[in-house]
Amino acid sequence: MTAAARIEVLSPGAYASVQDAGRRGLRRVGVPWAGALDWRLMRIANALVGNAEGTPVIECFDGGLQLAARGGPVRVAVAGHAVIETESAGERHVLGAWRSLTLADGDLLRLRRLEHGRVAVVAIEGLALPNVLGSASTYARAALGGIDGRALTPGVFLPTTQAADRAESMLPAPPDVDAGPIRIVAGPQADHFSESAMASLVDTAFRVTTEADRMGVRLEGPPLQHRGAREIVSDATVPGSIQVPGNGQPIVLLADAQTAGGYPKIATVISTDLARVAAARPGETLRFLLVDAEAGERMARAAEAETRALIASLRPLLLGGIDLAAMFEANLVTGFIDALGAEYRPLTHAEPAL
Repeated sequence: MTAAARIEVLSPGAYASVQDAGRRGLRRVGVPWAGALDWRLMRIANALVGNAEGTPVIECFDGGLQLAARGGPVRVAVAGHAVIETESAGERHVLGAWRSLTLADGDLLRLRRLEHGRVAVVAIEGLALPNVLGSASTYARAALGGIDGRALTPGVFLPTTQAADRAESMLPAPPDVDAGPIRIVAGPQADHFSESAMASLVDTAFRVTTEADRMGVRLEGPPLQHRGAREIVSDATVPGSIQVPGNGQPIVLLADAQTAGGYPKIATVISTDLARVAAARPGETLRFLLVDAEAGERMARAAEAETRALIASLRPLLLGGIDLAAMFEANLVTGFIDALGAEYRPLTHAEPAL
C-alpha cells in the first residue's frame, strides 16, 4: 500500500476531533486523559476497517461532519446510531452505520444525523498521527495531540494509506440503546452531603443542560444539600466524578476534565455507563442508581465481554457471495433494504441534503 491517500475535512459539523485511548498515567502531573468518550465505538469502528482497536479516530458530536477522499481510495467506517450519506460523481446514497465502505478519490462522506445519542466515531484505515505524551488524542485546552492540538476545521488533511483490496465489513447486530439508570458509586466525599442529598440524587430525574461538552455535563434538578462547607481543599478528580458546587447542581466530569478541583464529589459514575452520560443530549433526563464498587467491577467485566463479542461477530458485507456495497453503488435498484435494515436510495439533485 502507498501513503498517498488522505482524508480532507470539509466540515467538522458541531464539533469533531481526533481521539484515541487517551493519555494514561499523567494525571498526577496535571495532564487529563482526553481520549474517546465512547471506547466501544472507537474499538468497533477500528475493527471494521482492520485497524488496531486503539488507532486514532475522528469523534464527532451530532451530525454535519463531511469528509472527502483525496489521492486514492480510502476505507472508512462509522460506529454510532448514525445515518450517513456518500456522494460519488454527483450521485448520493443514504445508508446506515456500523459498516465499512471505501471512498474513491474525490468521493464524499457525510454524517446526516444521529438517531440516538450525540456521539459518533469515524475510523479511517491506516490513519497514523504522531503521539504527544503517549497519545494522539486532542486536548484542545492545552493544544496537545490531534492536528496542531485543536479541534478539526475545514481544510485539514489526515494522512492515511490507500484502502486494502478486501471485502467490506459489517456489524450484524449493533448494540441496543440502553435506557436504564446511570450506575454510580458513592463518594469519595459523600459524607459532605446531607442524607437527603443522596436520596435526591437517586430518586429524581436530572435534566442535561446546554453546558455539556467533552469536559463535563452540568445537570439540573433539586439542589443537593451540602453538610457544612460547600468547598474542599483541591482534591483529585477522574472522569465520572460527580462534583457538586455551591448551587447544589451536579456536574459529571468527562474525558477532558481537570485533574483536581475544590468541589466535593458526592458519587462517581462507573466506567461502563460514562459514555451514556457523554451521549445525552441537552434537555434529556438522566436517572441514577447507587451500586457498590464490587458490583461496578462486575458490570465493567461484563461490558468488556460484550464488546469483545461484538467485535468477534463482525463479518464481510456479503449476501450469497454478492458484495452488497458494490451492488448498491451500481444503483441496480432503488428502495432496497440491506441486512442492517437501512434503506439505500440515491437522492435526486432536487432533494436537499440534511
